[in-house]
Parts: sequence; C-alpha cells; structure tokens
Amino acid sequence: MKKHKIALIPGDGVGKEVIAQGVKVLYAASEKHGFELDFIDYPFGSGHYLKTGELVSEDSLAEIGKCDAIYLGALGDPRVKPGILEKGILLQLRFHFDQYVNLRPVKLLPNVYCPLKNKGPADIDFVVFRENTEDFYIGLGGNAKGKTHQNLELVRQMYKVKFGLDIETDAEEIAYQIGLVSRGGTERIIRYAYEYTKKSGKTKLASVDKANVLTSIYGFWRKTFEDMGAEYPGIKTESLFVDAVTMFFVMQPERFQSLVVPNMFGDIITDLGAAIQGGMGTAPSGNINPAGVSMFEPIHGSAPDIAGRGIANPIAAIWAGEMMVRSLGEGAAADSIMKALETVLAKNRIKTPDFGGASSTSDVGDAIADAVLKG
Repeated sequence: MKKHKIALIPGDGVGKEVIAQGVKVLYAASEKHGFELDFIDYPFGSGHYLKTGELVSEDSLAEIGKCDAIYLGALGDPRVKPGILEKGILLQLRFHFDQYVNLRPVKLLPNVYCPLKNKGPADIDFVVFRENTEDFYIGLGGNAKGKTHQNLELVRQMYKVKFGLDIETDAEEIAYQIGLVSRGGTERIIRYAYEYTKKSGKTKLASVDKANVLTSIYGFWRKTFEDMGAEYPGIKTESLFVDAVTMFFVMQPERFQSLVVPNMFGDIITDLGAAIQGGMGTAPSGNINPAGVSMFEPIHGSAPDIAGRGIANPIAAIWAGEMMVRSLGEGAAADSIMKALETVLAKNRIKTPDFGGASSTSDVGDAIADAVLKG
C-alpha cells in the first residue's frame, strides 16, 4: 500500500482546530481509496516560539525535506509582534523549499453566500497562479536617517536624476523597498500557469501587472508572458492592469478561467477572490514546488478571537487537504473529498456560524468525512 509522509504544522489559534478536521477527512479518503498517510507533528508557532525562542530549526527543515508535503493550519498570536511568525516560519518554509507557485482556486461552492449581486457558482470558478518568491517580498529594503545616508547614495542619486530633487537625509528619515523579478523566476511561474491551463482543458489565461507605471519590473513580466504565449496557440491570452482586474473580479468574475500574477499583486487580488467566493473560511492555498516539497494551508489567520470555541469554519483547511492529496497523485481521493464538500454544503444543514448555521467545527468535519466514506 502506498504511503505518503506529511509534515503536520497545526500552528496557532483556530489552525489547530481546522487542521484536525482536515486530517479527519484525509484519513477517510485514504481508507476509501487504499493508501496510507503518515503525519509527522511539528510544534512551530507562537507557543513554541515563546517557550524556546525558536521559529524553525535547520534540523527540522532537513527532516521536513524528506516528507512528501506540508500541511499547515494557521500562524499568528497577539503576544508575538506581527511579522515574526510569518517571516520566520511561513516565508522561511516557502523560500527554503522554493515553493514558487502559490496556487489559489477561486470557486463559489453550493449554498455559500456571495456578496456579488446576481452571481452564482457558474460565474465564479477560476484559478490564480501567484508568483511566490520574488517581487517586493525578497526583503531588499530599509530606512535611514541622518549620517546613515551614506549607505543610500545610489538611491539618492537615482531620485535626483529622475525628479531633480535631493533627499536631505540629514534632516529627514527615508524608507525604501526594492522589488525584483528575474528571467528564470518569471518564466517558470508563467510556464506553470500555461501548462496547468492547457492540461486542465481551460482555454483562457490572463496576466496581471502594472506595466503602465512600474514599467521596468512589470514591463519585463508582460513581455515574458506575451512571448511565451506563442508556444500555446490554443490558449487565448490577455494582459490586464491590476486595478482593472480588481474591478473585473467584482463586476465580471465569469470573465476569468486562469490568471498568473506577480507576488505582491497576487497577494492582494487573491484575498479579493476569497471574499467573492464566500470569505476566508472557504479559501485554500497551495505553495507548490513541482519538483520538491509543497505546502498546503487555508489562507485565513489564527483568529484568536474565536479560538477554542469550536466554531471556526474548516472548509478551507479541508479543501487545502484535497489539493494536497491531488498533488501527491491521489486524484480519486481528491475528487471524493471535493464531491463530499459540495454534497454537505448543498444539503445546507451542517454549517458553522459564519455561514449562518449553528454547527461546530467538528460537526462539519464529521459530515464531510462521512460523505467521503459513503460516496
């Protein structure tokens, strides 16, 4: 019997609650379809950090590298300064394992509230491919004040040439952030999007940028996308500015089948995508390295205000588990989880308070696991 070794990181707050339901459903799918799941628990999160001062050790990264995938709950705690857990754990995992594809399905499920007037499941069903390792997230930046301006002479000179103005850093503080995209990084995410679109039978792929203003970085992105399109004559392409895309998400979501997006804009528009598909509790995410270890997670945070109350919505975590087993080659199991998700939601009886119901987190997990076994 085939066995998959999974690094399990429940994390903080409701992450522990929703990931437990995801594991429950995954065990049901593995039983139904004849494979084994070996979950290896890792304690990374706020509790471990506050107790030990450790985020993720090199030894743990080496161990996780021997797993087939990572299943993550949520990170965040009001006792820890924002950015510490996110950078030290989440981004560390993404960058260490070169998970350069952030795969985000935007799909409205049955009986899930949509804030868009006259839009239903037939209108909202597309995939966003967010580049996950470059752009403004590479960490090149800083601030300076007073005599430290010597370290920023290049920035100062560029500003003077461009605008005819001088930055008087002796008198004021400045901050700067540098975005960077590479030929290799841009080509691999765009090719992944083209290939995924082609293999899934879709016929349209849109690229998102801001090439009209940030001409160097995003003009480069747009040209790469358009040049590569010649290799995929069966796919209709369009390049759109990010501000237009946010408008189309709201007014014409049915316009889209697949989108490929640079890192920063992808971070923004996929949260808008989550909103139109019913909220953060419905939105899963895959951080993909096609040749290495990938990580799957719900996109919502740790929600400390409702942690421990047993009312968190586990749909996104369960859906992320579906994405994980599909990536591991267990397509039949993934199909059964997705069918069970839609079946339970279609009956409109078992639902958490954010969906207008009174069911608990575990009630939803039980119902979906049962539907998997009976399906």
